[in-house]
Amino acid sequence: MIPREVAMASENVTPVFVYRLATQEEWSVAQENGYVPLRPIDEQDGYIHLSIREQLLETAQRHFVGVTDLLALEIPLEVIAGKVKFEMAAKRGALFPHLYDSLATKDVAQVIKLLNDGDKFRWEDAL
Repeated sequence: MIPREVAMASENVTPVFVYRLATQEEWSVAQENGYVPLRPIDEQDGYIHLSIREQLLETAQRHFVGVTDLLALEIPLEVIAGKVKFEMAAKRGALFPHLYDSLATKDVAQVIKLLNDGDKFRWEDAL
């Protein structure tokens, strides 16, 4: 069951999935050891940065310019909901999901490749 504070996070609309951006190298490491590696910002902030689908492409554009092998790891919120808090990201003025635990590869339902058109990202097909 999804905690009430998660359900209320986005105007009473609970996303079915949350997403973690990862490079192909990060996903390869994750498949080897069973957990998605942390980035320095995750270690600094004390949680894993996630996005909902509507936030993901802008997040990619802001933080992964020039990356050509970017993947969106799709995670059912229900699987990790007890460890997720939706918190305000001041720079974006929106609530973002933050995972206060490690992210196991077994919790990733689907891996979706993002295409970089040079000036912006767009969704491609699932791998």
